[in-house]
Amino acid sequence: MSGSRRDVLLVHEVFLFLYIVETRGLRTIVDLRRRTKIDLRDKWSLYNSGWNPNKNNVIVIHGFNGAANSRIMVILRNAYLMRGDFNVFMVDWSPLTVYPCYLSSLRNTRLVSQCTAQLYTYLTYWGASAYQIHCVGHSLGAHICGMISNHLTERQHKIIGLDPAKPLVDLFTMDEFRLTRDDADFVEVIHTNSGVYGEYPQIGHVDFSVNGGRMQPICTSQGNIIQQSRCSHFKSVCYYALSLSRRHNRFLGVQCTETCDSVVLPSFSNRIDIIPMGLQTPEW
Repeated sequence: MSGSRRDVLLVHEVFLFLYIVETRGLRTIVDLRRRTKIDLRDKWSLYNSGWNPNKNNVIVIHGFNGAANSRIMVILRNAYLMRGDFNVFMVDWSPLTVYPCYLSSLRNTRLVSQCTAQLYTYLTYWGASAYQIHCVGHSLGAHICGMISNHLTERQHKIIGLDPAKPLVDLFTMDEFRLTRDDADFVEVIHTNSGVYGEYPQIGHVDFSVNGGRMQPICTSQGNIIQQSRCSHFKSVCYYALSLSRRHNRFLGVQCTETCDSVVLPSFSNRIDIIPMGLQTPEW
């Protein structure tokens, strides 16, 4: 089967769902389970979905062997919905990323990024500006967020990568097919399993290495190193979801060395700059 024919068939395995918070009079109604499937072939699909053009938009993309309705992605989705100021788009490419076929999943990220770029263009067609849209991806999903810019005439404004996948990405893909700081005006990356399932730091304009970014303390009770690493890899999603709370952001970072083995202390002052992680991170 030719590559183009294959892509035409596989494009039907990428699903786009919109979750919204409804406002009725003075009441805000949060239905965490209600979703609307967006059909990019129908130009009125978004208009009829309940999409609010006055709100910001987030595009959320899961990683290898994941799904839009997996427990970890639901936590992230609901964290955005509870804020009340976002249209939440979930990209589900679960039929194209099935364990143990990691190499096939890696190949399919290119197609998923192309489909998601069409969603991005769809939003701008209906009036959303680049400043109203950001992409959040976990693992391979982070690289898909970056690859979206390959299919746009102007690069994205903001991308948040949650422990971008490392296995084979650095060996088999060029920068064009992985997340880099060139993919958006501002790229923020959260590392929780650097060097194993996740990429090393120095990917984005700002990289947060939580608890050193390699292994998360809460995961050390897991049975073996693989389970500990997997647990740590997914913690990037949990930490970021917690940072979305309007009440208080408990995730604050200070400058560290390239490997984040130690904190960099200023030589000329006793002041240490503290940077919030997540949506509140200053965009330099």
